[in-house]
Amino acid sequence: MKKYFPGPSATTTAAALALTLALTLTACSQEPEADGSPGGALSHIHGLGVRGDTLYVATHDGIHTPDAAGRPTLVGDRRDDFMGFTVTASGAFLASGHPAPGSGGPADLGLVESTDSGRTWHEKSLGGEVDFHSLDTAPDSTVYGYDSTNGRLRVSPDGVTWENRAALRALDIAVSPAGSATGPATVLATTETGVARSTDGGRTFAPGEGQVLAYVSWGAPDALFGVDQSGVLFRGTETGTGAATGSGIRWDRVAAVPGGAPQALTVVDARRLLVATQDGVYESRDGGRTFEGRVMVTSGKGGH
Repeated sequence: MKKYFPGPSATTTAAALALTLALTLTACSQEPEADGSPGGALSHIHGLGVRGDTLYVATHDGIHTPDAAGRPTLVGDRRDDFMGFTVTASGAFLASGHPAPGSGGPADLGLVESTDSGRTWHEKSLGGEVDFHSLDTAPDSTVYGYDSTNGRLRVSPDGVTWENRAALRALDIAVSPAGSATGPATVLATTETGVARSTDGGRTFAPGEGQVLAYVSWGAPDALFGVDQSGVLFRGTETGTGAATGSGIRWDRVAAVPGGAPQALTVVDARRLLVATQDGVYESRDGGRTFEGRVMVTSGKGGH
């Protein structure tokens, strides 16, 4: 598909992210929404993941993957509203959200898992209790989920038993892939005042400050990226603590992602990352300097 060379874009505002938070932390629509349009484009994307070289797109209407021509194809037969979505190091899919209208069951999926790349799913825990809007895992397979209903980070060693940790108002979370052999994991959360940082596994967070971002993803120790509400991509570097560095992270502008406002961000490594925006899912293999379109997107209600 066509290659895009990003141009300049306006910096996001705290007000824009505050509005996004207000909309996403209240409730998710249970109304049927066609994730398609003429040409088979997707809309209302909540998450992105890769297994090998295959792209998976979590939407309001199930998990999709693009064919060779970039046309999205539904994976399996479930059309659940997958709000939180991540692919673990072992290749398992973890998700949360709401069941498809008319499918029965509780309004909140809790944590569900697929071990066959999204073709079938089973409940692991918290069915009917929790809607995770963001999910991530640490190198030791610990699961971190942002419980949007209660505004709290929850952590599980196995996806079954959970511990309540910090209460905060956030849109997205990212867990350090550096490992926790020397101590608790570092966790980042995007808030309307900046990126909040925890160095004790999410038990406490320093106030969000510095660069205001919508989504963050930490694909490798040297691959921390964030995207602001207008679609500008930043690369993060840990520098220690202090207000000047935004809770210990310096954010350097990389480029503007094509398509405007973001819906999801997933970083694979220091060179490869994927961003869903208002008109497409784009992939970069040069650290975010240029992007190639992977699948069409129609302007929906935004991510998460």
